[in-house]
Amino acid sequence: MYLYILPTNNASINFIYSPSMAFLSALKNTTVFGKKNYKTLNNLLLKKQVSKIFILCDENTHPLCLPLLLQELSATLSYEIIEVESGESNKDIATCQHLWDTLSDLGGDRKSILINLGGGIITDMGGFVASTFLRGIAFINIPTSLLGMVDAAIGGKTGVNRKNIKNQIGVFSQALLTLVDTQYLKTLPQQQLRSGLAEMLKHGLISDKAYWKELSNLNQLRTEDLERLIQQSMEIKARVTTADNREQGLRKILNYGHTLGHAIESYCMDNANKTPLLHGEAIAIGMILEAYLSHKICGLSSMELTEIKQVILHSFPKVSFNPTEIQALLKLLIYDKKNEKGHINFVLLNKIGEAQIDCEVPEDLIFEAFAYYQEN
Repeated sequence: MYLYILPTNNASINFIYSPSMAFLSALKNTTVFGKKNYKTLNNLLLKKQVSKIFILCDENTHPLCLPLLLQELSATLSYEIIEVESGESNKDIATCQHLWDTLSDLGGDRKSILINLGGGIITDMGGFVASTFLRGIAFINIPTSLLGMVDAAIGGKTGVNRKNIKNQIGVFSQALLTLVDTQYLKTLPQQQLRSGLAEMLKHGLISDKAYWKELSNLNQLRTEDLERLIQQSMEIKARVTTADNREQGLRKILNYGHTLGHAIESYCMDNANKTPLLHGEAIAIGMILEAYLSHKICGLSSMELTEIKQVILHSFPKVSFNPTEIQALLKLLIYDKKNEKGHINFVLLNKIGEAQIDCEVPEDLIFEAFAYYQEN
């Protein structure tokens, strides 16, 4: 069983977890891990007797990852390949319109299934497209990036950006199956792997200090540790989202680092004078900023604040922001999905491993947080 506190009036989130058989069974039925589980995928597709199988990929996963998938699919299955352009700027309604049209033109019906083969952009957008086409067709996620494996493909959030505002349009919809195969990580550049590391670090900060400590010593980890750490990160997210599927309380802790991180990501994507950041790169900055706010508001110790900053900056280079840019970033906070009744709500830390939701933060402290982030 899992025990957790649903907060009222800024209550902190601190849950004790012991996996029940029912929970492990539910997770096993929706998420499978490892190369051996393509048999599960094939059996599912054959048993469902789907009318059409569509595989969604982008111009990167098409040549690099699709051949790995096709060699595992049953020879008795037929499918159509749909390719879209990669990149956060293409995760929008215009691309969705193209995909809806393509599914319709290729004869998609309610017994069709969409397999999303790609990183978080593909699984977010593909899940949204499937969930809204003909009022919903089934979809399967096969994440090919570290970020997709530990975060985007799990938990049932789907969505696309609107005017470069992150995931402003979307629905909650669970994948029929999520298959995680770490062989796809071999196709990734280091920058993409680093982006996924940010979400893994976040999982430790919000709920598991021991996991955070292990990730903090990346130089001492062996390659064979990777699958175990990925699976552990997936389990942290899965148990939170299983307990609170529609983000009424506990699930909000997963937004740590994202209030300012999403604003930073959107700003850098929409301004020619800034280098666009990967999701994890922006969230890494957000976690340091929100750790400073945690120190000022929730009592996070100065020692743990320094530890968080040092660990994150060890893997993520600093990005500079001047006062004018910070002011522009603050204006983007009004679009944050956690806002209620005009208030901007943050997820902050009482200590490493314990998060607090629905925290209000004065604007002057945010400027202080940026100063702390940028100082040596």
